[in-house]
Amino acid sequence: MSDKRRYDDPCGIARGLNVIGERWALLVVRELLFGPKRFTDLHHGLPTASQNVLSQRLRELEAGGVVRRRRLGPPAATWVYELTEWGRGLEPVLFHLGRWGSRSPRTSGNELSADALMLALRTSFDADAARDGTWELRLGDDRFRAVVTDGRLRLERGGADEPDAILVTDVATLRSVVFGDRALGEAAADGALRVEGDEEAAARFAASFRRPAPLEPAETR
Repeated sequence: MSDKRRYDDPCGIARGLNVIGERWALLVVRELLFGPKRFTDLHHGLPTASQNVLSQRLRELEAGGVVRRRRLGPPAATWVYELTEWGRGLEPVLFHLGRWGSRSPRTSGNELSADALMLALRTSFDADAARDGTWELRLGDDRFRAVVTDGRLRLERGGADEPDAILVTDVATLRSVVFGDRALGEAAADGALRVEGDEEAAARFAASFRRPAPLEPAETR
């Protein structure tokens, strides 16, 4: 980040914003919360950011100690970006910012990325409605495993061993199902979603989230 964009303020908030306050920086961190990604995969999750801007943000985040670049060994033999231990410390920041911001009006017509949807599931998880179980979510090329134990949700990148159910769909359909815009059975009947395994378990998963309550005008005053 250039000196012109730095805050001349010793407060920890200002010092943190010196590192991650530029546009797209926190969204890059969001895309890496669930594991390393190649540049092309990062850009796929942030399609409205130009490649030049994304490259610049990555360089700045590397310089700030938030992100590191690493070469994977064979057979992948490719370069990926991943969060450092310090960068992972931003996870609760993004969790609470996501929960806070989800109450504001939605102004974009673009769809969420797969990683953004996973974070949205975490912020909207309803422990009172959830039941223990393991699920695998297949969203195109992305795989995530969701595990609920004692009212706690764990979401990780990758497949699940012996899941109760596998949901095969796309981001838009899963978002509409878990947030109540579309019944799971309707999405399955339309062919937009396929359940492998226990259909009741799939329904339990879909019922484990609540749509964020929209912000009332009076609450902004």
